[in-house]
Amino acid sequence: MLKKGPLNVLACYVAWGILPLFWRYLKCVASLGVLGYRILFSVLFSVCFLTAVRRWDAVAAVLRDRREMKWLAAAAAAVTVNWGGFIWAVNGGHVLDSSLAYYMYPILSILIGAVFCGEKLRPLQWAAVGLMAAGIAVTAARYGQVPWLAFAIGGSFVLYGVFKRNVHCAAEVSLFVEGLLTSPLALALVLWYELHGQGAVGQLHGAQWLLLPAAGVVTALPLLFFSRGIREIPYALAGLLMLVNPTLQLLVGVFYLEEAFTATHAVLFAFIWGGLALYLAGSLLQSREKA
Repeated sequence: MLKKGPLNVLACYVAWGILPLFWRYLKCVASLGVLGYRILFSVLFSVCFLTAVRRWDAVAAVLRDRREMKWLAAAAAAVTVNWGGFIWAVNGGHVLDSSLAYYMYPILSILIGAVFCGEKLRPLQWAAVGLMAAGIAVTAARYGQVPWLAFAIGGSFVLYGVFKRNVHCAAEVSLFVEGLLTSPLALALVLWYELHGQGAVGQLHGAQWLLLPAAGVVTALPLLFFSRGIREIPYALAGLLMLVNPTLQLLVGVFYLEEAFTATHAVLFAFIWGGLALYLAGSLLQSREKA
């Protein structure tokens, strides 16, 4: 029987993999304006959820805990960078670049798990890390520039996962506090873009306005799954499961959003899945030895 931790994380990654389909409906609104609405409506969703499950006492306790607030503030900053970069990538026609960001995530998370969390890797698994890293390097060379957007999106999410592993409060509580901490920024972004004619007013009509509260739902639910699962599984496994996210993004970008799948993307895809095969082989050998 599968444990809930991996299933929660997998559900989160599947949801994130298909999210480009949603954000494209808000392409007419400035990306940072969408980010502001995303944060504000995720907070509203959290308020409703916490009221339904009667967890406001837990929220009050966290707000008084300096240690928790320190890690939650760090997580909030990281996820805000991640959200903003991702929305900009999708609405700017760079879904394949955002998929590159999340292909980088396993490399970074596996290394962090080994160096900082004491998770042991076999030589075959280290070879897998090297092969995936080589794929990123080749891709960067073929692009002719450092893929800064991919590093911003992937790196911020790695940091978010690290910070969340140090948070002890419940997922719904941490989600609310993270949103609360970034609400002033979100409100400032919304006001700025609305005053400059690049916000939702004048761009959205009729039923399109429902996309804004829906942004809060599609933001909050995957994060609830992620927060509940990330502390229950090895960080290396979290990195492996993350491959579901960029693969779905890649498929959405190519087959639905019709972005060009270049030779560079083909090279990267070959390196990544070659590294994945090595990693799985190393994990299988390790499991047999334990058995």
